[in-house]
Amino acid sequence: MSDPVQTPDPASYRPADVERAAQGYWERTRAWEVSEDDARPKYFCLSMLPYPSGALHMGHVRNYTIGDVISRHKRMTGHNVLQPMGWDAFGLPAENAAIRNRTAPAKWTYANIDHMRGQLKMLGYGIDWSREFATCSPDYYVHEQRMFTRLMKKGLAYRRNAVVNWDPIDQTVLANEQVIDGRGWRSGALVEKREIPQWFLRITDYAQELLDGLDALPGWPEPVKTMQRNWIGRSEGLEINFRVDGEDEPLSVYTTRPDTLMGVTFISIAAEHPLALKAAQEDMKLAAFIDELRRGGVSEAELETQEKRGMATGLWAIHPVTGEDVPIYVANFVLMGYGTGAVMAVPAHDQRDWEFAKAYGLPVRPVIVPPAVADALREVVSDVAHDTDPFQAALAGGSIDAYEMSAAVAVVRDYFESIRSVGAYTERGVLVASGEYSGMDYDTAMAALAERFEAEGIGRRRVNFRLRDWGVSRQRYWGCPIPVVYCDACGAVPVPEDQLPVVLPEDVAEAFASGVVQSPIKADPEWRKTSCPQCGGAAERETDTFDTFMESSWYYARYTSPGAADMVDGRAKYWTPVDQYIGGIEHAILHLLYFRFYHRLLRDQGLVDSDEPAINLLTQGMVVADTYYREDANGAKEWFNPADVEVERDERGRITGARLAADGQPVRVGGIEKMSKSKNNGVDPQVMVDRYGADTVRLFSMFASPPTLSLEWNEAGVEGMARFLRRFWRLVQDHAAGLGNGRDGPASPTRFALDGGQRTLRRHVHETIQKVGDDYGRRHSFNTAIAALMELLNHVAKFDDASDAGRAVRHEALEAMVLMLNPVTPHASHALWQLLGHAEQVVDDVPFPVVDPAALVRDAVTLAVQVNGKLRATIEVAADATREAIEARALAEPAVARVLEGLAVRKVIVVPGRIVNVVAA
Repeated sequence: MSDPVQTPDPASYRPADVERAAQGYWERTRAWEVSEDDARPKYFCLSMLPYPSGALHMGHVRNYTIGDVISRHKRMTGHNVLQPMGWDAFGLPAENAAIRNRTAPAKWTYANIDHMRGQLKMLGYGIDWSREFATCSPDYYVHEQRMFTRLMKKGLAYRRNAVVNWDPIDQTVLANEQVIDGRGWRSGALVEKREIPQWFLRITDYAQELLDGLDALPGWPEPVKTMQRNWIGRSEGLEINFRVDGEDEPLSVYTTRPDTLMGVTFISIAAEHPLALKAAQEDMKLAAFIDELRRGGVSEAELETQEKRGMATGLWAIHPVTGEDVPIYVANFVLMGYGTGAVMAVPAHDQRDWEFAKAYGLPVRPVIVPPAVADALREVVSDVAHDTDPFQAALAGGSIDAYEMSAAVAVVRDYFESIRSVGAYTERGVLVASGEYSGMDYDTAMAALAERFEAEGIGRRRVNFRLRDWGVSRQRYWGCPIPVVYCDACGAVPVPEDQLPVVLPEDVAEAFASGVVQSPIKADPEWRKTSCPQCGGAAERETDTFDTFMESSWYYARYTSPGAADMVDGRAKYWTPVDQYIGGIEHAILHLLYFRFYHRLLRDQGLVDSDEPAINLLTQGMVVADTYYREDANGAKEWFNPADVEVERDERGRITGARLAADGQPVRVGGIEKMSKSKNNGVDPQVMVDRYGADTVRLFSMFASPPTLSLEWNEAGVEGMARFLRRFWRLVQDHAAGLGNGRDGPASPTRFALDGGQRTLRRHVHETIQKVGDDYGRRHSFNTAIAALMELLNHVAKFDDASDAGRAVRHEALEAMVLMLNPVTPHASHALWQLLGHAEQVVDDVPFPVVDPAALVRDAVTLAVQVNGKLRATIEVAADATREAIEARALAEPAVARVLEGLAVRKVIVVPGRIVNVVAA
């Protein structure tokens, strides 16, 4: 080879030397850089890009090790593998850190990137670093700006006023998911509602396609697809106009339950609804209440759980069927941004409306009954005058003496009482107390009411989506500038493509030196000043920046086309879609939905030719660890890192006590939780690599738990992986010592007539190859693959055969193990492959072992023997033994014969390859 492989001293396993040598070789030879190659199937393996917080945590290690195992295995099975890496570098955390450290966000971010890049290389990941980028680089975000201006011209990007979550401390908009218990997720400030101008992308134009596309993703986890279906929230219903007394414009409501229309007893509207604001002009109490509601969040989850509060507007709507007056209330559970901002309230059949009605003494009018109640009503109606409605009589509390002999009355009473005292009946059923619509089911009533309202021009059928357009504006500095200028004459004008990028100034250390910062681009009039691209007049730049989900929605595509003049070039059609995407399930809705949406934008621009960005998705579990703390007199908790705590355990390994090593005093055990800074229970990967080596850390991360489940950090388990690697190293070293210099190893075992022990070990080897290959490639069950390799190591260690045939079988076994371990422990495999006689060959270029079908043939099989269903013995018989021979061998087994003394054998059942069951009495 042009670059000689450097082998560390094999005398003992010293991880630092082994890893330094392997990483040096990969760096010098650019081992993981790839280009398009039609001769091999492509494989694009991608882990979600990290935010450069300053240091890797064990969650990163697990995530990227999963991706690396898959990538290395695919390379060994003949694929052209792309595994890139970049940095999700914009965002509020960097801005807040810069404020704390009184430095510029760019300086802080780039320093963190340098450190974290070194940590990733330290762990030996097979990354094509030639494609690396940081999303805060103008070379990256210029393409994002260009795409946005194109979307503006197509009408897919637009600006309007919107009610948002406003963090008064961070001075920015928060997504619903960033509001926790009514407070900003980072500042802890009480979130306010504000109506401000915002830029949006029309993701709703793609709502149906995004929903339908989930059915074409069999490689995505069902929980993720379910969450996205629920978030998109497709529903079919009616939009109905209620006239409002004294108003020219009708009040429009959307409902998926038009069958409950006759049970409407009030209408609730959002605090920002035009009718509410108009009414507040004449009612100071209402105005104060609306102002109070504005200070709440706009999260649907929050609205579902908070106390239902409202206030009458003094306005009345007119029921479109009965003509009854219906009061209109402002309610804290109605959002202006969802539906029409108005809801027809049916307390008997909607739990939220029921809670509100009970709180404010509003009527509860059941108009839907379960099928059993409907059947009982029909029985009563058949026995009395047709103009009498027993349900209405029961509802009104009137005399029902005429029906006391009927069991139906009790059914009606029980049903109504359950609604009155327990809550709403929300299932579909049969209409009652609904005039001409009584007796109809949901579908019949829906069709009848739709036909009526469409004919009268006061309603229409409508498909509605819970999904709302993506608000991409953020009122912070450290983000991609939105490429728009504002002109008094021309309005909002996109920056021409030849004037892009609009560069975010990075030299702003002075602005952050005080620790209290207004966005430097908002504070700098010179940065804002520009001229209108259309009329040439004075104009100002937009000072909002993009939501960082923008950068992470298309980053995968940029990896395919480094250096491309546009967002991507023709190389993207070779590499996309991503074959395997890996990341946490916490990204199931926002990132992964925007990721799918943006891919469609790229497709519609002709930049990619697939509908979905990723074929397969693996959502890895969290890394969790023990927590320890002390409480002060005020109940505040001080958390201690597990590395600083001495733990006492019982014989089962359960913690029975803990004390801080520094002072010997007790600390409380807080339980097992996700590793986090807030609980101070993180484990520094650097410390683990320094102590045990990168391969051991990788091995433990893959062995301790299936990839989709939580991994409980346990340093004893890490030590166990270190012992396994040392034991394997010694076994290879002892075997290699007999090879001699320059030898390629013994001849293939297929050239020998193997004896029983040799055939058995070879069968173990090829059974393991079969299992591990399937575990890596199809099942992604890395923990079971490693367990199989540990078991194989035990078989090899016990194999004491110095004959030429024995050495050949052992050599094949060790070579196969090195290759099978390579995806997980690439540094050790790099060195051990050379020790096994391949001084001029790199393990990464060697194909994954192939199963020899002949080796899988068993000479003998082990069968369990039961007597009357209870295990009594195991026997070994020839693989081709007849049923009669198996039966005779089982009955002759001493342990079985003792049990059968004095009993008569009634039947012997033989399940080939598995079990013999003797039935006796």
